[in-house]
Amino acid sequence: MNTANLKKEYQERIIPALTKEFGYTSVMQVPKLEKIVINQGLGKAVADRKIIETAIAELTAITGQKAVVTTSKKDISNFKLRKKMPIGAMVTLRRDKMYEFLERLVRVALPRIRDFKGIESKLDGHGNYTLGVQEQIIFPEINIDNITHLAGMNITMVTSAKTDEEGYALLREFGLPFKNINN
Repeated sequence: MNTANLKKEYQERIIPALTKEFGYTSVMQVPKLEKIVINQGLGKAVADRKIIETAIAELTAITGQKAVVTTSKKDISNFKLRKKMPIGAMVTLRRDKMYEFLERLVRVALPRIRDFKGIESKLDGHGNYTLGVQEQIIFPEINIDNITHLAGMNITMVTSAKTDEEGYALLREFGLPFKNINN
């Protein structure tokens, strides 16, 4: 695989644009995307262990990297939960795989959402952004015929930005379709 288009675009177009917008004096000050974490919480997996295996296979297909099982940290009797029970799956993407995933998310998956009007532009206060996806079927790697149940996921983009304004500008330049409202 060649280097991701977004990585090249970041180096050639986004760095100069952000340097001009925020008046950075060094290329090292320009915020960058550090990692993307995709997390699926599967509370139903307490009763049915097959759900976890399916989720891991789907996340692995979507990201191109093996997903890991997340386990509970403590006992919660109301949810019939014991310590170290599998309750989710997650993948952390870095470097080229991160850029490839972001490109597929922005150019292929998000436009497939029904009645899509853009994503919320609320960051976490430190320049990071979490996007909640309701259904995993927006990704073309998932075969709709093999779906047993719909599962949502959280996609967190961790940036090196110091402020929400810088993080928002970086993600906007990457092509994330934010709703047209000012921060």
